[in-house]
Amino acid sequence: MKKAFSSAAVLFALTLVLAACGGDDEPTGSAAPPATTAAPAATGGTTVAVATVPAGDVLVDGEGRTLYIFTKDQGDQSACSGECLTNWPPLKSDAAPTAGSGVDAAKLGVAKQADGTSQVTYDGMLLYYFAADTKAGETKGQGVGDVWWMLGPDGQQIKTKS
Repeated sequence: MKKAFSSAAVLFALTLVLAACGGDDEPTGSAAPPATTAAPAATGGTTVAVATVPAGDVLVDGEGRTLYIFTKDQGDQSACSGECLTNWPPLKSDAAPTAGSGVDAAKLGVAKQADGTSQVTYDGMLLYYFAADTKAGETKGQGVGDVWWMLGPDGQQIKTKS
């Protein structure tokens, strides 16, 4: 029982730390960075598909991991840097992305970022992972800081909080 409480407390604390990264470019506090799971490496034409989660139909990568947009981005240039990128890795692609099931291929693209990498876009919006989403179907990043949102296949951000 004590171990279950301890694990829940750690998970709660981790959620608070990650929520604090609502887009600030500078690290906050003196806490150690949260444990993260790296986004899958970009290879060839990254696939973007649609999956159904409790909030509705959302964009996911080819492995079913939820994709998000950052409302502080300026057009096709990322406003996420530093610690933000640790928590919100971009969906990168070395080639034109592939439209999976339910995705409008005409809305897919890539945008060259300041670091020289190509980040996948959908309807002109940059796509990101949330590092705390470690498996398909997780939506822990939804609504974080009121600036991170899932995106529907129609190109509209989904504001329903998970």
